[in-house]
Amino acid sequence: MSDTNEKNGASEEAGTAKEPEGAESAEGVAEETAAPAPPADPIAEAKAEALRFKEQWMRSAADFDNFRKRSRKELEDTRKAGREELLKDLLPVFDNLERAMTSAERATEVKPVSDGLKMVLRQFTDTLGRSGITKVPTVGNLFDPGLHEAIQQVESDEHPAGTVVAEVQPGYLQGDRLVRAAMVVVAKPKPTTEGGKESAESTEPDA
Repeated sequence: MSDTNEKNGASEEAGTAKEPEGAESAEGVAEETAAPAPPADPIAEAKAEALRFKEQWMRSAADFDNFRKRSRKELEDTRKAGREELLKDLLPVFDNLERAMTSAERATEVKPVSDGLKMVLRQFTDTLGRSGITKVPTVGNLFDPGLHEAIQQVESDEHPAGTVVAEVQPGYLQGDRLVRAAMVVVAKPKPTTEGGKESAESTEPDA
């Protein structure tokens, strides 16, 4: 019995002695696995970052191009809607003008025709006014190169020099923006004649 126990004890000691050898090999494998990774390539990182920036820029450029196209279409649609609205307001004026022309062909007197045309002109002016379009002030106002286009200058005793004395073609404003300049005639000062000086000299008393 004692011999058997001694053999068993010896075998247990042998098995126990082998365990540290296996543990040491496992630790060695773990140390080899946990070895530091080689440093990253800075050139490769820079290329990857540049590629990311390029992709972001391309997306931003595509978004901006879509926004520009969408804004242009919305602006064009707004302009078309504004023109259509103004045309709808002006159609009654054109209808009355056609009626006035038809009446003028059958009229035997001039005054009714004149009154009808004045009514149509007043309706046209009122319609433009509701759309924010007004006539450029001309006769009696000083010449303004930002509003007027002078096509002629005339001498005038009734108006000071630089005053608009006649309107050849009306101009129009939309708010503060000039749509069309008014063609006008402007007063200019009369020149001093030599004859006037001579007559003044002739009135001086003889020495």
